Amino acid sequence: MKKKVTWREKIGELDDRKKKAVARGVRNVTGIFVQSAEGSIMKGLDGNRYIDFAGGIGIQNIGHNHPKVVRAIQDQAEKYIHPSYHVTPFEPYVRLAEKLNEYTPGDFQKKTMLVNSGAEANENAIKMARKYTGKRGIIVFDRAFHGRTLLTLSLTAKSVPFKKGFGPFAGDVYRLPYPYYYRSGAKSQAEEDCLILKRITDFLQFEVPAEDVAAVMIEPVQGEGGFIVPSVRFMQGLKEICAKHHIVLIADEIQTGYCRTGKLFAMEHFGVAPDLMTMSKSMAAGMPLSAVTGRAEIVDAPEPGQLGSTLAGNPVACAAALSVLDVIVEENLVAKSALLGGKIMNAFSKMQNKYEIIGDVRGLGPMCAIELVKNRRTKEPATELAANIVQYCWKNGLIILSAGLYANVLRFLPPVTIQDEYLYEGLAILEEAVKKADL
Repeated sequence: MKKKVTWREKIGELDDRKKKAVARGVRNVTGIFVQSAEGSIMKGLDGNRYIDFAGGIGIQNIGHNHPKVVRAIQDQAEKYIHPSYHVTPFEPYVRLAEKLNEYTPGDFQKKTMLVNSGAEANENAIKMARKYTGKRGIIVFDRAFHGRTLLTLSLTAKSVPFKKGFGPFAGDVYRLPYPYYYRSGAKSQAEEDCLILKRITDFLQFEVPAEDVAAVMIEPVQGEGGFIVPSVRFMQGLKEICAKHHIVLIADEIQTGYCRTGKLFAMEHFGVAPDLMTMSKSMAAGMPLSAVTGRAEIVDAPEPGQLGSTLAGNPVACAAALSVLDVIVEENLVAKSALLGGKIMNAFSKMQNKYEIIGDVRGLGPMCAIELVKNRRTKEPATELAANIVQYCWKNGLIILSAGLYANVLRFLPPVTIQDEYLYEGLAILEEAVKKADL
């Protein structure tokens, strides 16, 4: 009689295979092998159920395996999978470009390019800006994360682990401060904004001339940097500086887009229409797809043949992306996103009043974070406590992530479609973890 293999043995065997076959540098936050996922719930090979507050790092805003998206993928795959847009164009690419031109902020003529990943979208946005302006310099910000390719890693701020040992990096990239009101030495948000905007103005006057700067790339809410939210004053001031000096403003909405912040796109909160916007992650509910959308004259600056990618705009991914937009409209997910954000922030504020290790709570819509500190007065980052809380949560049925320069920020990206019963169950697990860490 054949011996029955236990789930522990199955996972142990799979983990051994992973270690032998997969590159060591490809990290996993948890030790969970997923078996299935639906909505905001994942099931592991261990037989346990997990509430997903990570959403694949912002990929699953409409929830795992939405039936409308699954059907769209199946229907398109039966017709054709990928003849390559550069050889024989196809309607799903064109239709998605039309939708993105319509839905993104800005009352001006737009065009769209589709590619495969967030990093690829950011690279192409830089290419467009440089070609359009004839300038080379790119301004990015402290704590920024824009990707892992050579150029986008040059734009990314955090050295360890992302950049360590991978240099030299691309030139003509300049890094300036981004508002971080919780850790600012300024007396107020207004003072911090004024100081940083003056720093940017001085930089363009005294350090690198504005006539040498092609673009400013900014995350409307910093993701990997710790879910840091700037003010309307700052974002509008930045837009004014860019407009004055004919600098292309690029909004990296790869993590903030698609209802993540209580609006369809985060830049809507600031009343600012960027010249170019990059999108990915939740755009196609997990299918590899990204986009650059923006002013037609900038997107059209490269000559025919200067832009491209063999697998870009895959029709199956486009079908998924079109169905995602349908779901957002049909299920009123923009309004649901704003409501969900209020519920989460209310819960976080109550926790902050009870537990001394919570130094700050912040967010925009359901893109929310808790910053942990050892001491509220000194604001010393509690990195180890954050790691312990993340581990406690996933061992007790909740998947969350950390972020921030010191990895002391707990970040939350649950599906916008999450049911209240799972939301509050997950928040209860989180609070228990924080309570234990606060002792």
